[in-house]
Amino acid sequence: MENKGPSQDECDVTCPGTEADLMQVKTAMMDEDTAIQVADWFKAFSDPTRVKLINALLQKELCVHDLTVLLDMGQSAISHQLRYLRNMRIVKRRKVGKTVFYSLDDSHIEQIFTQTIQHAIHDQ
Repeated sequence: MENKGPSQDECDVTCPGTEADLMQVKTAMMDEDTAIQVADWFKAFSDPTRVKLINALLQKELCVHDLTVLLDMGQSAISHQLRYLRNMRIVKRRKVGKTVFYSLDDSHIEQIFTQTIQHAIHDQ
C-alpha cells in the first residue's frame, strides 16, 4: 500500500507545533482523578436503559414501579440500573414507608442531560 503522507488528523513530521503556551494549557487541564470521574460519568450515560431512566426522572420524581411500567422492564433490572446511577451520584432516592422514590441528584445532572439531548436533536 502506498504511503500518501499524514492523514488529515495528523501533523506532518516537519510540523513545528503551534505558538500556543503549552504550559498554560497543561496547567489548566484537569487532574487524573477528575478525568477518571468524568470518563465514568460518560460510561453511565452510555447505556440506553440508564439514559431512559434519567430521561424519565428529568420529567418528575418516580417510584421503582412507575419506572418498570415506563420502561417495560422487570423491577430487578430497573433496581440494578438505579443502584448504578445512585452510586455515581446521578440519581438520589427518598423513601416514604415502603415506597422508594427516585429523582435526579442535582441541577447539574439536569443541565448536562438537557444539553446532550439538545445536541443530539440539533444533529438530526
